[in-house]
This record gives sequence, structure tokens and C-alpha cells, in this order.
Amino acid sequence: MTKLDSIKGKVTEAEEFARNIWLAGLGAYGKSFDEAQGRYEKMSAEATKLFEELVVKGSKIESEAKDKFQVKDKVETRVAEVRQKLGLDKVSADQKVEELSAKIDALTDAVAKLAAK
Repeated sequence: MTKLDSIKGKVTEAEEFARNIWLAGLGAYGKSFDEAQGRYEKMSAEATKLFEELVVKGSKIESEAKDKFQVKDKVETRVAEVRQKLGLDKVSADQKVEELSAKIDALTDAVAKLAAK
């Protein structure tokens, strides 16, 4: 083996070593990419699952809220009907109490007069 062959051998070894370093770098990049993509796909699946769970929960809450509002509306409607039948929606409550007190006083006087006869 000549000195030139020895130098060519060393250059070839250096080129192979450099190529192996390059390939190891590419392999590391590829592995990192695969892991990142796997994590992304897992997170995407989990995010989709969480979103679907939140939609189901939101639908349930919306339904419960609608039921409560319907009950409240029915109660308010019923209260309004009772107030209207009692005449409380046309005049203030204080005025109505005064009118009823005056009627009671008039009835008390009428009963007292009848009892006196």
C-alpha cells in the first residue's frame, strides 16, 4: 500500500463518516417529525373528543335551561292572570287596599245598622 492509497483510504473513511453523520441527522429529524406528528394526531383526536363532549354537555344544559324558563313563563303568566282577576293590574296595590278597606267599613256599618234593628 502506497502513501497515496493510504491517503485515499483515509479520505474515503472521512467521507463515509461524514455521510453517516449526515444520515444520523436526517434520521433524528425523521424520528422527531414522526413523534411530533403522532403527538399532533393524538392531541387532535383528544381535542375532537373533548369538543364533542362539550357539545353534548352544552345541549343538556340548554335543554334544562329552556325547561326552567318555560316553567318560569308559565308561573308568570298564571300570576298575571290572578292579578288581572283580582283587579290588581289596573290600580296600585295600596289603592286597592284602601278601596277594599272602605268597602269593609261600609259593610261593617251596614251590619251594625241591621243588628241594631
